[in-house]
Amino acid sequence: MVASGALSHSVLQIRGGAYRYPALVGTGLLDQVGEHTRKYLSSERCAIISDSHVAPLFANRVKKSLVTVGLRPTLITIPAGEKSKTLQQAGAICDQMIAAGLDRQSFVIGLGGGVVGDISGFVAAIYHRGIPHVQIPTTLLAMVDSSIGGKTGVNTRDGKNLIGAIHHPLLVIDDLDVLKTLPRHEFNQGCAEIIKHAVIADAKMFQTLQSWKASDALALQKLIKRNIAIKSNIVTKDERDRIGERARLNFGHTVGHAIERAGGYRKFLHGEALSLGIVAACAISIKHAALPPGQRDTIVDLLRQFNLPTRLPKNFPRKKTFDTLKFDKKFEGGRVRFVVTPRIGAARLTNDVTLGDIRKAVEQL
Repeated sequence: MVASGALSHSVLQIRGGAYRYPALVGTGLLDQVGEHTRKYLSSERCAIISDSHVAPLFANRVKKSLVTVGLRPTLITIPAGEKSKTLQQAGAICDQMIAAGLDRQSFVIGLGGGVVGDISGFVAAIYHRGIPHVQIPTTLLAMVDSSIGGKTGVNTRDGKNLIGAIHHPLLVIDDLDVLKTLPRHEFNQGCAEIIKHAVIADAKMFQTLQSWKASDALALQKLIKRNIAIKSNIVTKDERDRIGERARLNFGHTVGHAIERAGGYRKFLHGEALSLGIVAACAISIKHAALPPGQRDTIVDLLRQFNLPTRLPKNFPRKKTFDTLKFDKKFEGGRVRFVVTPRIGAARLTNDVTLGDIRKAVEQL
């Protein structure tokens, strides 16, 4: 996905009312984790939380870098996959941290994709009532989305991220070299979030993606930086999702999350489910936001360009999808806060969308 070659890292400062942290984007950063972490943290003890797929690839390099600067890391590995994002798993991680002697001066490093970032951030938020968190995302999806903004959480039987906390990281380290290990479909699912950002906030980036060739690290670095900026700018205006600004980031997610759960978190990756959710949201936007049908077709074409799904299999349990919707966090007082797009590059929140509208959109997938 990314051509080899040296690339100096860039630093983006992410700021809000009560938080400020840097995101480093470049190559060769895994071997510098200790050096960069030492700039912001004085504690010697930390936990590296990773999963069974990522830890064998990168954990030793991160540990070596930390030890080199005098840190004492404890590696905690959880099973890979969405099924690990539970309160039970979070408690098990905390037990291992206690057994390793980590205290309120320690910190947590999340090394992995979105699942690891979410659960490691949640653990950091609750351990000793909150300790620092360092995000080292290893997927494109996590780099452009979940590692930014401070949302952490775990799933319950009834839905995704229903238990969580806002806990901003102290530092984000995006090493583009790790993306070389991603299978193509994993890389493409990250592109779903990038397309979402383009649809809701950046028509120019949408045009760029239509002729996108992710062939070199510099181009990818520029794209990741732009997406971090889009998400952080939206989060800054509405950190705790109180005024509807941050809710724009949920474009495609209401249906996408329901599809994920209906498929048992096995049928579709998050970005793939999001792609289907975007298609459904576009259909609803034609009715409720006057999205031109031609622009809907353009969005669907771009999703297909990145080999993302735009139709559900005929035998998919659609009824399960509808049953899941009522547990979505975006339902308030029995009404859904649904994100629609009136045109590529803009999005808004509406309370006019009904379950019937969503049902029809899913049936058309």
